Amino acid sequence: SCQGTPMINHLLTASILLLVYSPGARATFADATSLFRSWLAPPHRLVRALLAMYVVVPVVAACMGLMLELAGPVRVALLAVAVAPIPPILPGKQLKGGGSRAHAFGLLVAVSLCAVVLVPLTVGILGHLFGMSSSFGPIKVARLIGVTILIPLLAGLTLRRFAPRWAPFVATWASRIGTVMLAACAALVLYEARHVLDGLVGDGSLLAIAALAIIAIGAGHWLGGPQPDERSNLAIASAMRHPGIAIAVATANDPGEPRVSAAILLYVLVATVATSLYVAVTRRRHAESA
Repeated sequence: SCQGTPMINHLLTASILLLVYSPGARATFADATSLFRSWLAPPHRLVRALLAMYVVVPVVAACMGLMLELAGPVRVALLAVAVAPIPPILPGKQLKGGGSRAHAFGLLVAVSLCAVVLVPLTVGILGHLFGMSSSFGPIKVARLIGVTILIPLLAGLTLRRFAPRWAPFVATWASRIGTVMLAACAALVLYEARHVLDGLVGDGSLLAIAALAIIAIGAGHWLGGPQPDERSNLAIASAMRHPGIAIAVATANDPGEPRVSAAILLYVLVATVATSLYVAVTRRRHAESA
């Protein structure tokens, strides 16, 4: 790794904390617990979300790994992405796409907490299927989710609860600073991984990555329920996954393979473009129907 990697890691962590804290300062505790409070009642939002994210997408990734002639690191990357939970900056993207605030934050909290159990379980099943061992357990998942999602989200919710006048101002500046820092980190990471990414684009891996992202969007949209904003939220969540946890899962037993991390990074880029196009199309359809 290059000498700038520690700096990039620190900047990336700080940007994620700010970008999670910002929407948290605009939400309420009722928003954050909305899916848990209604998971047994129709339309079963949490059940359908878990089905899309932890059944459909992992099954598709497993079938692609078994049926397609993919390089080993790419196969591992697709499986790791398929079991990773929602990324911490997702609610901001969902809200820009017209998603419901309560559903977006409820989805983030509920799926993140369920991931503490579901990620190690799914990793174990896929590892057994592909003959790969993994030591990525629930404690590691809980630590990553707690640091990158739950703690900054709780801090934002607390500010909104006890200082509602200051919350919008702090949230706005946290979002601006976090966005600039994240963009800088993304540019540095892409520059460092440019040679590895070139190899992945030319060997058919890009097509497999794009196919998984598109199928994930379709699964979330299909299982999203009758409300258009909730369909949009789940479609984005099914495709966009936590890159930190995906990389941690993929490199748990082989941290020296750079193509795995590069493939996960490429998936994040492709999924970002695909979900942005999905949001643009759905917003146009909603405008036309209105």
